[in-house]
Parts: sequence; C-alpha cells; structure tokens
Amino acid sequence: MHLPSLFISHGSPILALQPGASGPALAQLAQRLPRLRAILVVSAHWESLDLRVSCAAKPQTWHDFRGFPAELYQVQYPAPGEPQLAAEVAERLAQAGLPAQLDAERPLDHGAWVPLTLMYPQANIPVIQVSLPSQQGPALQRRVGQALAGLRDNGVLLIGSGSITHNLGELDWQAGPEQVEPWAQAFRDWVVEKLATQDNAALDDYRRQAPHAVRNHPSDEHLLPLFFAAGAGGQFKVEHSGFTLGALGMDIYSFT
Repeated sequence: MHLPSLFISHGSPILALQPGASGPALAQLAQRLPRLRAILVVSAHWESLDLRVSCAAKPQTWHDFRGFPAELYQVQYPAPGEPQLAAEVAERLAQAGLPAQLDAERPLDHGAWVPLTLMYPQANIPVIQVSLPSQQGPALQRRVGQALAGLRDNGVLLIGSGSITHNLGELDWQAGPEQVEPWAQAFRDWVVEKLATQDNAALDDYRRQAPHAVRNHPSDEHLLPLFFAAGAGGQFKVEHSGFTLGALGMDIYSFT
C-alpha cells in the first residue's frame, strides 16, 4: 500500500457545516484511497517552538475558534488516538535528527477534525498530530515530511492542513465562488507552477519570490503544512481548486 500525502486547505471552521465544493472533493478523495491504519495531521493550528507528537488514546475535539454558530460547537469528532504510532513517529523523527516530545494532552484542533469530518465522518480511524514549529520555516517542514514518508507504506495517511492563501483581513464575506482577487489568484498559480516543476528552492524562498506573498500570508503558518506534504510525497497533482470569500484558497493537492 503506497498512499499519497495530502495538502488540504481547510478554510473556515464553518466548512464542517457548510462544505461547499470542498466537501464532495474531500469525500471523493477519501473514497479513492485504500483502507487506512491511521491518519497523521500537521495542522496550521498547532504552532510550537519544538516538535511535538500527540499521543492521547482518546483525543478530545477542540473548538479552537469563536464567533461561529452554536451548532458548530456541538460537532464532535471522536476518533481514537494511536499512542503506539505516536511513539513510532517520534522515533522516526529522532533518527532523522529531529527530536520530538510526546504530548498526551493535545486535543484535535479544527485544522485536523474539520476536513476529517468530510473525509471520514464515521471517525473510526485513529488520528495523531505532529506540531508545527512555525518559526523554523519551510525547510524544517520538508525535513519532517521526508522523515515520515515511509509511513505511507504502512497505511498511514499524511496530511498537511492549512490554506493555499490566508489573509483573513482581506476576505469579502459577500463574495461568491466566482469572485477571486487577482493578487490571490496570482500567488496560488505561482505556487502550483513551482510545485509542478519541483522548484523547491523557489518554494522555500516563497516570501521573497512569489507574487503578493506577504499579502496572501501575513504570517506563514497556514502555508507551512504544504511543505510537509510535499516533503512526504512525490508527484504533484491538483485534486481540487477554488476560492471562497474572494481570497481564501481552498485547493487540495496530492503527492504520490
């Protein structure tokens, strides 16, 4: 079994209730994959100073946001954890010169459970998370992906969950899906071109080289999971593309 690694733009937490075009795309992608042993997620919403691996046997569903409808706070994703896999992940990272601490308290943040509710709604596949040392940039995430790539052959689906564009201050909450800001489209298209040509040097330096990079990512924690997914995988493919709210990219990529 040779699974892909995935990069998922998880959008707003309301995606769990209003899946739009992303919901069917995620569900169809999950249906094409073989039976999984477990899922490992690097989420933009677990920033840390050092590497950490969640190892709770029964991780809680964390509603790590505010200002959304009450119904959203009732959504639960009671997937089990996998402490044994967490220990294996920590060992693989250590062997790659990337020491990581096990964290038995960490719940599932919405970067993990929101897309998984659409992919695997039965919540019967174990889920663990690896943290995002966001101050250490793209190169570290690529190394983490490379260190864990072998898990793809053991039935573990590797997911980087973030967003291809992420400037919440410039979203148009009245915009339809056909309305896309040119600066957001230009950035997305540059990233796709560099991924397709495997121009890792340009990608790692995206904040200087990509058009409107800082406008699309005032901080880069939502793009960093892309480097994890790319490091863990191989050939790049766009599984789904689109925008919501004028400038929030909803792309989904696989690396096979």
